[in-house]
Amino acid sequence: MNILKADNITAGYTREVNILTDVHIRVKSGQIVSVIGPNGAGKSTLLKTIFGMLKPSNGSIHLKDEDITGLKPDKVAQRGISYVPQVDNVFPSMTIQENLEMGAFIRDDDYSQRINEIYELFPVLGERKKQKAGQLSGGQRQMVAMGRALMVDPQLLLLDEPSAGLSPKLVDMIFEKIVDINKSGVSMIIVEQNAREALKMADHGYVLATGKNVLDDSGEALLANKEVGRLYLGG
Repeated sequence: MNILKADNITAGYTREVNILTDVHIRVKSGQIVSVIGPNGAGKSTLLKTIFGMLKPSNGSIHLKDEDITGLKPDKVAQRGISYVPQVDNVFPSMTIQENLEMGAFIRDDDYSQRINEIYELFPVLGERKKQKAGQLSGGQRQMVAMGRALMVDPQLLLLDEPSAGLSPKLVDMIFEKIVDINKSGVSMIIVEQNAREALKMADHGYVLATGKNVLDDSGEALLANKEVGRLYLGG
C-alpha cells in the first residue's frame, strides 16, 4: 500500500522559475525511500513541497487516500507527516526537554510516555534533557531534531541531509537510529548527499537531476547500476 503518492509535481520558489518539473515519487508503508542526485537537483525542494512549505503549480500529493496538495505545514503535520530540515532544526535557547515538548504542539493528550520513548531511542538526550540544545554537538542536535519530529507519532518522516556536517562515527550512529526508527513502523523519505550509504538502507531510491526524475529502482539495484555509480556514487 502506498502511504505517499506524488505525481507530476512542478514547483519552485518563484512563479517564473521551476525547481521541480513533473516529478513523481512513491512510498509504500514501512519503506525507507532515498532521494539522491547532484546539488541543485531539487531534492530538498521536493521535501518542502510534500510538507506544504511550497505549493506546487502542478501535480498532486496524496497521503494514503487523502489529497494533501497545497495544505499548510501544520495541516500536513496533523495528518501524520513530520519534517526535519537540514539547518535550523532545533531551538538552541531551549533545553532538550523543551524542544521535544515543542514537537508535540498538535497533541492535546498526555505525551509524557512518548517523551520517554524518545529518550529510550536516544539515551544521551535523556541524560542531558535539561541542557540547552545550542550547547550540543552536531550529532546530538540531529538527535533532538529527529526526536522532536517523532513526538507526533508520524506515519511518514521526511529527513533532509541528516548526516550533513557530522563526523564519520556520528554518521554511522545517525544512520543506525534511522533504521531503528523505521523498524518501529515509521515510513521515511531521506534526502542525502552520502548517496551510497543512503541507498544501502533504502528499500527504494530515486535519482533526481535538474529537477526531474532520472531513474528509480530498489536501493540494491541502484547501488549495482554502473551509470549511477559513475555519476552519483563516486565511481
